[in-house]
Amino acid sequence: MRPCTRVARRRLGVAATCCLAALALAACAPVDESDDATDGSDAGSGDGDGGAVDAAACTPDQLPLYADGRLTVATDKPAYPPWFVDNDPTNGNGYESAVAYAVAGELGFADDEVEWVTVPFNASYQPGAKEFDFDINQISITAKRAESVTFSRGYYTAAQAVIVQEGSDFADATSVADLADATIGAQVGTTSLTAVTDVIAPSDAPAVYDDTNAATNALENGQVDAIVADLPSAFYITAVQLDDGVIVGQFQPDTGDTEQFGLLFEQGNPLVECVDTALDTLDSDGTLARIERRWLSDVVDVPELS
Repeated sequence: MRPCTRVARRRLGVAATCCLAALALAACAPVDESDDATDGSDAGSGDGDGGAVDAAACTPDQLPLYADGRLTVATDKPAYPPWFVDNDPTNGNGYESAVAYAVAGELGFADDEVEWVTVPFNASYQPGAKEFDFDINQISITAKRAESVTFSRGYYTAAQAVIVQEGSDFADATSVADLADATIGAQVGTTSLTAVTDVIAPSDAPAVYDDTNAATNALENGQVDAIVADLPSAFYITAVQLDDGVIVGQFQPDTGDTEQFGLLFEQGNPLVECVDTALDTLDSDGTLARIERRWLSDVVDVPELS
């Protein structure tokens, strides 16, 4: 049951491989197949101007919280690297765990005042009341989702990556057009699958899997020529799961926008304003960049597919 205090207030207002080897990977950035990923300029709440909210309104005793005095953060379970480490979001390790605690600290919460709860990914962006303050789970900001929930400004700009086996006929691809004749797999309901159908548009329909683990196994067994996943996850797949996996390249949607992950809130939750201010500060003072370098440092070296 949701605490009455919150209802009343609301009505008023890449880690090292050794850290990852024990875990299997699920796909990141799942999305409805009809979703169009955006850069967050329309669907997200943040305008990046910083300082728009009175700092006095962004202290724990003033925030419209789900539970008094605690910041309740949701993610899915299992929680996979490089976003989380050891399937434990509470340890501060992994990109998204570190971002969540950085936001919490900027809002004035100690680490032990952050409460983690489990929310399945596909449930997170459904309409209705939320039993958390925000959800952090590689959730792409899309206009369709923003009809049912509220997003923060983006905290990470994502790219999709193409993974093949070493020696593949498609290992030397330099453009998405070079992949037109490939049999490509991706997880169902993800932006990766949308990228396959809308951007690569292969001649054969993509192979669809329940999770990226299954897609990776299909690649390893020769059932598909390539798979597509978000870039940090692609590094994990090629470093840990596949003996001969290689990343051919990365690409963004051809809409001119970049795909961004945002923190997800119950629609209309005013807490997003203070969280956006916190993200602005963490961006401007270099904290987000430092977290990205620590946990996702390899992503800068992958060629872009034209």
